[in-house]
Amino acid sequence: MGGGFAELNRRAQRPLPEKRMKTIWNRCIGEFRQLTLPRLAMAAAASLALALGLSACQNVAGFTQPSLVRVIDASYIAPAVNVVVEGTLLAANIGQGTITPYGTLPATGDALIKVTAATGGATLVSSNGTLLAGHQHSVFLTDNGAAPKSYMVTVLEDQDVQAAGGHSAFRFLNQAPKVGSVDVYMVPSGTTLANSVLQATIPVGGTFGYFSFASQTVTMVIVPTGAITPKYTSAGLSLVGGEVFTVLIVDSQLTSNPPVQVYTASDLAH
Repeated sequence: MGGGFAELNRRAQRPLPEKRMKTIWNRCIGEFRQLTLPRLAMAAAASLALALGLSACQNVAGFTQPSLVRVIDASYIAPAVNVVVEGTLLAANIGQGTITPYGTLPATGDALIKVTAATGGATLVSSNGTLLAGHQHSVFLTDNGAAPKSYMVTVLEDQDVQAAGGHSAFRFLNQAPKVGSVDVYMVPSGTTLANSVLQATIPVGGTFGYFSFASQTVTMVIVPTGAITPKYTSAGLSLVGGEVFTVLIVDSQLTSNPPVQVYTASDLAH
């Protein structure tokens, strides 16, 4: 048998780098026309070895998928901040309402998270959290209400796959203590709030997990729990399917109408 198939058989138990495997395979093609029946059997075994070798290239021993991490700042009292996770500056000079893009970090079960003042560098709060391999997370900065200049850091796990075909998914974070608990409606185009179904009731400090619905054009309406007068009404949202969003609700700091502000970000990093 020629050099190509012979080498594949010798290497069957020791997968080679993909480029090397393809070079050997090209030599095999040239030998194929000269194969007898016994050699065809050996060629079949070599083909299997090639497939296994190429597959092994995609699953390197010892490789761990990273974690994708972003920052959501919902603190009213914190100054502009920097957020450092496991020694990596993930966000710089951000303030309330900021939802950063995702950054790539090594997965770990005990990630050190430090939030420092952007000016002066004083540590405002530090915490530890779990960053799962191949998952997406949000480092969520809030006020804990226990004392002035007292903060909390929570690590949220984000949905990292598209919503089901023809559906859209939303998650809500309520950090609006003045408004209090809120009800969220997704009002279809051409429909009134009175005829719409309540989608979520979220207490202050609460996180309502993802819910999905058939994609269409809707208006997001937020009202105090049990009330009918909207505190926030979005522009029309033209949803086509697959979208995944996180919505942060906070008190408006400069106006009473509307009394809440809403920040929305896609949870699909790629």
